[in-house]
Amino acid sequence: MLSASLADWIKPLRRRGLTWALATAIVLLQYPLWLGEGGWLKVRERARAIETQQALNQSLQTRNAGLLAELGDLKQGRDAIEERARNELGMIAPDEWFVRVVPAHSVQAGKANE
Repeated sequence: MLSASLADWIKPLRRRGLTWALATAIVLLQYPLWLGEGGWLKVRERARAIETQQALNQSLQTRNAGLLAELGDLKQGRDAIEERARNELGMIAPDEWFVRVVPAHSVQAGKANE
């Protein structure tokens, strides 16, 4: 009689223990999938980093293409050199006149500061 009641008491414990053991096994198997080195979260993070780097690379390639075109212009002719000297250094040729057009609002602001 005592062994029968003990067996009745152990049977639900076994079922619960087996359920908890299986649940624990599932959780332990899911951990590497989500949080491990090759888990979904790391993959998503690295995919975002790759997209960011690709966008940066594309902008740098565009800039480099512009610089290469400008370099080709500078190597081929004198016109590009003159244009650059005029725009960046304010140089003028000996037979030219330099005229600067100043917007009206900057002239008024200059008088207000005097």
